[in-house]
Amino acid sequence: MATASDTPVLDTLAAMTVDSIERCHMDERTLLLTRVAALVAMDAPAISYLAHINPAIKADFTVEQLQDLLVAIAPVVGTARVMSAAGHIAQAFGVAIVLAEAEAEAIAQAEADSRGAS
Repeated sequence: MATASDTPVLDTLAAMTVDSIERCHMDERTLLLTRVAALVAMDAPAISYLAHINPAIKADFTVEQLQDLLVAIAPVVGTARVMSAAGHIAQAFGVAIVLAEAEAEAIAQAEADSRGAS
């Protein structure tokens, strides 16, 4: 029996992703390109791209590579999907930046609090 969780949907998605990565023999960059291409093809929302930002950063995935991907798949998926994806990717980066800033502020506050308690 599975253990109870406050985030069962996120836990399931994370487990599916880990299982997929463990069973896939693609290098990190190819896997990311494939996943992002699939997201573009299905007109995924920004939140779907958000899940791929940290892995892309860790794999040194560049903006130029993302642009090349969009150019490469545009004839197959069409202009509307590529433009929609560009907007969703921009939204995902905006959310990622806000989350990173909030995390940095929380860390700075915790450090300030610990210095004040010393």
